[in-house]
Amino acid sequence: MLSMGGASAQALGPVTGKPLPRFETLRFDTVRMRRGPGRSYPIAWLFKRKGLPVEIIQEYRDWRRVRDPYGDIGWIKRTQLSSARYGLVVEDRAPLRTGATDEARTVALAQTGVVLRLDSCGPDWCRGRAKGYTGWIRKEALFGVAPGDEFEGS
Repeated sequence: MLSMGGASAQALGPVTGKPLPRFETLRFDTVRMRRGPGRSYPIAWLFKRKGLPVEIIQEYRDWRRVRDPYGDIGWIKRTQLSSARYGLVVEDRAPLRTGATDEARTVALAQTGVVLRLDSCGPDWCRGRAKGYTGWIRKEALFGVAPGDEFEGS
């Protein structure tokens, strides 16, 4: 018998078998978020930002119910999403550092709204790059990565 030690198992999507919730990103410069899972539903939002992270909270056939960085919820067709990892800076002037420590030298100060391509994430820090800068940023300064997310390369 396997004990979960008090932790609950993460739900898996019925279509992909991937964890729910999880983060993915917009694959194209223009992506429509609809009010329901189908082209017959009205468009709720028109996103104009390739790489913007969204949180997948539900799956239905070829559609994914998502929460955007601002809390809005809608449906996006799976072909419009990518599993590439990006993070949206939500903490103004968040330091991008040379190492995964508060003592490391600051490379740049990222403003709210900057999107970083994430190369890896550990328990507290993610290594990302944008606009010619590469460095480490605290996880809590980002939307697009959950506290327990850890990965190498993406």
